[in-house]
Amino acid sequence: MPTEWKLFADLAERAGDKHVTVDAAAGDTVGDALEALLEAAPELKGRVLEDGELRSQINVLRNGTNVLVEEEGMETVLEADDELALFPPVSGG
Repeated sequence: MPTEWKLFADLAERAGDKHVTVDAAAGDTVGDALEALLEAAPELKGRVLEDGELRSQINVLRNGTNVLVEEEGMETVLEADDELALFPPVSGG
């Protein structure tokens, strides 16, 4: 079963869409799904990764929860019907 990433701000602009479906399913990890996203939309790679690692200011959410803070990071295991989202740094005033 495919998994859909929701992309926000300049990430959506770079990918050319706010939604990108990748080949990742229950039992795969968030890291696997991110790797599939970067294969499907390689123009995101330089914005999301630095020296092969996730940039510190990029937020990765699974079902609205930041996996880097509240779950097992990129090793978080996907479940059926998970929603993934990728956010760049957010600022405002």
